[in-house]
Formats: sequence, C-alpha cells, structure tokens
Amino acid sequence: MRPGDGRPGGGRRGALGAATAMFCVGTLTGVSPALHDYPVYGGQAVRYLVGAALLLVVAQAFGKGPVRLTRREVVFLFLLALTGLTAFNVLIVESTRFADPATVGTVVAAVPIVLALVGPAMERRKPAPRVLVAAVVVVAGVAVTSGFGGGSPLGLLLAFGALACEAGFSLLALPVLGRLGAIRVSAYSAALAVPQLVVVGLVVDGTDMVRVPTVAEGLALAYLAVVVTVFAFLCWYASLPRLGADKAGLFSGFLPIGAIVSGVALGTGQPGLADLLGVCLVLVGLVVGLRPARVEVGAR
Repeated sequence: MRPGDGRPGGGRRGALGAATAMFCVGTLTGVSPALHDYPVYGGQAVRYLVGAALLLVVAQAFGKGPVRLTRREVVFLFLLALTGLTAFNVLIVESTRFADPATVGTVVAAVPIVLALVGPAMERRKPAPRVLVAAVVVVAGVAVTSGFGGGSPLGLLLAFGALACEAGFSLLALPVLGRLGAIRVSAYSAALAVPQLVVVGLVVDGTDMVRVPTVAEGLALAYLAVVVTVFAFLCWYASLPRLGADKAGLFSGFLPIGAIVSGVALGTGQPGLADLLGVCLVLVGLVVGLRPARVEVGAR
C-alpha cells in the first residue's frame, strides 16, 4: 500500500498537517531575533527538553505511553536526533559564519528534491516524475523568496551537510513511525537530542551554555518548545506516512510563507515583490505535485 492509499480524506489531512508544520517552523525566523544574545546550543537543549517533557505528557494523555524499543528502533531514533535535530542546528549555525544566510537557506530549501528522489527508493517504488518536477518548482519558489546570497566553499559544504540532516529528519523517521506513532517518535527524538546538544554546548560555550533568560527570551524559548517543537513535530510526523516523504517534502515551501507572515505580524519585515513571486511558485509546485494522477481507461 502506498502512503495515503485506502484512507478516506487521508491525503487532505496529511496535506493540512504538513502545511501547518512547515508554516510553524517558518515562523521561527520571526521569533529568533529575541534569542540573538542567548547561548545557541544551550537554548536549543532547553527547547528540546521542555518539548520532550510536554510530548511525554501528551503521550500519556492519549494512551501512547512508553513501549519497549527494539535495537533497530533505538538506532533509528538516535540517528534521527543526531542528524535531524543536533547536527542540523550545529551546521546551520556554523554555515552562516562562512556563507550568507540566504545562501544557506537556499541550499537547505532543496530538501523537496532530495525527498522526491530518496523517499520513494526507501518505499521501494520509483520516483514520480510529476512530484520531482513539482519539487524543483517549489525549490525555485523558496530560492526566489530567500535570495541566493554568496559564501565560501566551506560555508556551502556546511550548508549541504545541513540539507542532508534536514532530509534525515523525515527519512529516518519513516521506518519507526508505523509501530511507534507520531507522538512517541516526536518525544523520543526530542529527548535524545538534549544530551547531544548539552555536549555541543559545553564544548562551544563551556559553563556559559545556559543562563536565566530574560522575559523576551523566555517567551521565545517557550514558543520554540510548544509551537515549533511539540505542535509542528506532531503535525509533521502524523502527515509523513499519509503523504509519503516525496509529497510531504513539497510542503517545505511553506517555510518562507511562515517567515513572511510572522515578520508582518511582529513588525520585523514586510514582503516584497520577490517574496510574493516566490510564494506563487511554491503554490504552483504544490498544485502540480499533489494533483491526482490520471487513470487511463482500462488500467488496473
């Protein structure tokens, strides 16, 4: 059975969940300025610690309490946390030291193409040409919105590493979502990322990796924990099996939309012509990629 098959309305619910998840993650750029003076890795560790605690409460409330994990599941969850959460954050931060943020954002925005190629291979099916074309259109839209910038070869190398980690956030979850479900995968991966980020924080910032946040910083960290971690993770991992990694990846185009809306709402930015053109390209890509395939007469 392919993702989304045999589930009435599953495609629509998956699309809504994936769009919501990526939109919420996109709003991170509107909130991040409040954390510019807060230790990066310590802040991320706090975010995931609070997020994991809340997710475990949600799991208990919905009868999704702890289960005995197999060795295979432990490996996948550890790698998911290591790549999709810890290494992704490290590479994003470090890449912007050697490349323009627009360049980094444009490289990472190519994740729909990666998922359109690798996702079907993991599900033992051929990539859908229509979805691949749609992924290219979505990436073009994000690139127009983000700008292209510039940077050194090292900055580009780190950015491509972040791209691989972003793909891992979805691809490494697929093998364990079936038995564990979205709540457990979200909770366990967030919890595993905490000690990893603590180690990074101690190496980079030493004992200064965590401090008492200001009111604005506390509100920003709470937003990252509740909305960008708990809510967005649940939406994404619930949608991923419904859509498949290739189609779900198209909704990464909602990242700049969330960034634009949050910037307007917080008064930190106004959309320009390039932003609007990029959003239009993203929407075109979604229409192309999610349009039901034609069924030929007599086909089975």
